[in-house]
Amino acid sequence: MNDFYFGQKVVCIDDKFKNVSIDQLIREGQIYTVRWVGMYNHYIDCEFVGIKVEEIHRGNDDGPEGYGAADMPYRATRFRPLVKDKISALRGLLAPKPDTPQEPKTKTPAKKKAKV
Repeated sequence: MNDFYFGQKVVCIDDKFKNVSIDQLIREGQIYTVRWVGMYNHYIDCEFVGIKVEEIHRGNDDGPEGYGAADMPYRATRFRPLVKDKISALRGLLAPKPDTPQEPKTKTPAKKKAKV
């Protein structure tokens, strides 16, 4: 699921890149601003939801370990939306969704059987 949008503040939660010796510029715990989000097709990593951030322009990836991509995005899974009020965000998870059926607030009394 993609919950990211242009201009959104996000925080990096994963800055570890396996088998890559070149610094990828993002830092865990650092806050960034989304400037692009979308599907990206990488010839090794396949298709993924990618994010480009305002604070970093990666340039051309044409070094010795590069893939030839221009300003390649980061995987969206490396980030999470920045939440200012964590308690209200957790309460939002507990709140009923608008499309789920809800019990009526007052129950209708059961109809009494008439004696004949």
